[in-house]
Amino acid sequence: MFIVGLGTATPPHRYTQKECWDALRASEPFLSLAPRSQAILRKVLLGDNGIATRCLALNPLSEAFQLHPDALHARFATHAPLVAAPAAQRALASCAFGACSVDALLVSTCTGYLCPGLTSYVAEELGLRSDILALDLVGQGCGAAIPNLRTAEALLASGRCQCVLSICVEICSAAFYLDDDPGVLVSACLFGDGAGAVVSTQKPHSNGRRIRWHTSESMVSPADRDYLRFDQKDGMLRNILRLQVPELAAKHSEALLRRMLLKARLGQEQIVTWLLHAGGRDVLAALRERLKLDEKDLVWSAASLRDFGNVSSPSVLFALELALANHAPSGYWWMCAFGAGFSSHGALLEAE
Repeated sequence: MFIVGLGTATPPHRYTQKECWDALRASEPFLSLAPRSQAILRKVLLGDNGIATRCLALNPLSEAFQLHPDALHARFATHAPLVAAPAAQRALASCAFGACSVDALLVSTCTGYLCPGLTSYVAEELGLRSDILALDLVGQGCGAAIPNLRTAEALLASGRCQCVLSICVEICSAAFYLDDDPGVLVSACLFGDGAGAVVSTQKPHSNGRRIRWHTSESMVSPADRDYLRFDQKDGMLRNILRLQVPELAAKHSEALLRRMLLKARLGQEQIVTWLLHAGGRDVLAALRERLKLDEKDLVWSAASLRDFGNVSSPSVLFALELALANHAPSGYWWMCAFGAGFSSHGALLEAE
């Protein structure tokens, strides 16, 4: 499989962490929090957490504090298609493919639920053919991009499709929640909204750089499931985020990397570009230590985190776009994402 097109998109409104803090402390829900919780929010939003700005489907920011199910669902239903479609249009434009070329549409999300799913709305907006295979993939959290692309790989290998359009879109502001749980509070300070889209084909395309999907694998650890997940409370999504997550992400990612390098008969020194899920400052620090990487190895993930926050499932696609835009060196690239499950996913790419 070859990645021949790539595009990302965000809502139009970008906010600094200081702006988020100012809006938060002026809100009514903030006043109901315990002093310790207020202090956590202040520390994370105003401290060095690796994030400078986030794009959010909010205008003004005070919309975030409409904390009832109908408002949150409406935010997802309105903005998820509005962000997903431009990302897909940019991906198709980057490889000069028309909408008629797409044989399958795969959309991953975890921050809202629609029936019919997002594929219905995105296909309509893009003007895709009526006979496409449309698959809505849900419940995979921040790690969803790689399973989505593995599905694309299988469809292409089967010969049933010649071109697959994969989209990951998250409106994390539609899963905003506040209470005195530290993990919930930190989540409110980290996540941003965005979408990433990839056009994949079985054969390389002459337009642009050649990115071959070499191999991919996944690992699932159900015993660690409850450290990172959504639950439902008061009819709304509530993010469970425990202190163990950075170390879990690093441990499972290392195991996955070692297994994949062994099968590919490669040494780690042959990986020239690292595309790691930008889950947060502590996550990237744990990955850097466990995988014995340098700061420069995390440049694309850290830049994505700085400018967009943790955008969940499209995060690694934002990092991939940055690497391509900045002419990252040719050779083997390793992409890693992890999330609910607890699941970890890796992909070995070969860039020419």
